[in-house]
Amino acid sequence: MDSPYKKTAPRVSAEIGRRLTQLRLARNVTQKTLAREAGIGLRTLRRLEAGQPTSLDSFLRTALALGLGDALLVALPSHGIRPIERVERRGAERRRARPKRAEASNAPWTWNQPSRD
Repeated sequence: MDSPYKKTAPRVSAEIGRRLTQLRLARNVTQKTLAREAGIGLRTLRRLEAGQPTSLDSFLRTALALGLGDALLVALPSHGIRPIERVERRGAERRRARPKRAEASNAPWTWNQPSRD
């Protein structure tokens, strides 16, 4: 899906729907059968294939029914702690994100100015 146009949620949804439809048809599975195997409603599957909003649960159920579980996990790689971070943090893994600090001004500090701490 590498293209010059901006990737937006509706465009990605439409592309996912198109690809799910192609995969379902390549496997010669009807919408009714796939919906039943995924445990979702037929209308939900039709919305998903049309690129319309559905729940993440419905998407995952459909993808799993098509045997795409491993492919989904490959698309979102696990980001384990790097060895140097493990040493710096003494084995503890990050549990939350910290907001980035505002970059300090390039102007030199002068007397009678509040500190930048």
